[in-house]
Order: sequence, then C-alpha cells, then structure tokens
Amino acid sequence: MRREALLRELGLGPVWRLRQPAAEATVPRVPERSTDAGVSPPLTFDQPAPTDDGDDRAAAIARMGWDELKTAVADCRACGLCQARQQAVLGVGDIEADWLFVGEGPGAEEDERGEPFVGQAGKLLDAMLAAIDLKRGENVYIANAVKCRPPNNRTPEPDETAACRPYLERQIALIRPKLIVALGRPAAQTLLQSEVKIASARGRVFDFNGTPLIVTYHPAYLLRNLPDKAKAWEDLCFMRGTMKGS
Repeated sequence: MRREALLRELGLGPVWRLRQPAAEATVPRVPERSTDAGVSPPLTFDQPAPTDDGDDRAAAIARMGWDELKTAVADCRACGLCQARQQAVLGVGDIEADWLFVGEGPGAEEDERGEPFVGQAGKLLDAMLAAIDLKRGENVYIANAVKCRPPNNRTPEPDETAACRPYLERQIALIRPKLIVALGRPAAQTLLQSEVKIASARGRVFDFNGTPLIVTYHPAYLLRNLPDKAKAWEDLCFMRGTMKGS
C-alpha cells in the first residue's frame, strides 16, 4: 500500500507532510544502556518492589520461558477478570522484535480470537505500523497491560494491572525490544508505575529498566477523537527517529 493511502487511512493525507525528511527530524538520541558522560539519560521512574504476597509468584513468572508463560496466562486466576473471559490473550508477533507495542487490554473480538488488536482499533494500528514501514509479526510484538477482557471494555483496575504486570515484565525480558511503545494511559501507567497524562508524556523518551519507552494514544481513542490522529502521526515520526538514533 502506498504511503499516501496509509496516511488517508490515518485521516492525515494529503494535508500532513513532514517539513523535513524523517532522518533529519529533531529527536533525542536514545543513549546506550551504559550512558556516556555528558549525555542526559531518558526520564526514569523507580519501579516499586513487589509486596511480600506477590514475591513468590512474581519470582516464578520471572523464570518462565514462552511455553510456561503461555500456560500460566491461560490458567491464571489472579484477579476477577478471569471470571468472564473466553480466553486470556498473551500477545502476538515476533518474540525477538525490536519494537514492542503495549495496549490496554483485550476487547470483545480479541477475547473471542485470542489475539490483541484485531477489531477496528487493530486495523488502525496496522495502518499506523505500515506508515513507518512496520508490519504486524515482522520485528513487531503486540501485547496488553492485562491479558483478560475487562467487562464492557472498561479501564482495568489497579489490582488487575498489578496482577498481570509480572507477565508483561517477563514478556519484555524475553523479547528484549529496542523500543517500547505504550498505547494509551493505562498501558503507560502500568509500565511506568506513575500517574501519566498523555498530552505531557508525548514526545519524551522514558526508561523501562534500561529500555527506551515512548507514550502515544491508543488506536481506540483515535477512532473516537479523529483530530488527534495528526498528533499520533507526529508520535510515529518521533518513534522512528528515536529508533534510528539508538
């Protein structure tokens, strides 16, 4: 699909054009894991230690391989979301991907099919990926902050994201992405363990245990707020420039 068609799918073409080539766009360079003197590191949030009750479970999950992790998520009863789900949704894509996209949680179609982002929001996410020359399953992994569908697609509660956080952390440790993209506020707050406002978090590089993290809008939000698609395009360019600078 041509770039113009992709931008039209995002609701951006033909008005939006980069004022300069993406390679020349002004973006902060992502420092190496061992930061050189004189280079400011990404913004960092301290990760709180797990509670005593969760120590053994989190430690067990942290030792799992992909097969064990898939089984553990499928059998999980750590929070109330398991009661109404059809199936848990671990994630999909390249398990050695450079790019990791993290959303909020499965919706109705995802709950039925067992794959994240397969509805209208998924189609928009695929268009967003294609706009920066990426494709689902090819150097891209897609996951969610919670693995079971919240009733009526509501925002996950803090105890629900906390129950699923060890699974997400293990996925990140196994994939070892070069860049994490948090899609929406719940995903960003789960990863950064801090209050996040998308408007102020956009265009900044955060740190998740040594991995650069960028925050942008969730595709479902963009379907309801079409004017913000232009801001999402800016974020896509920022992601691409950040990755090239790493």
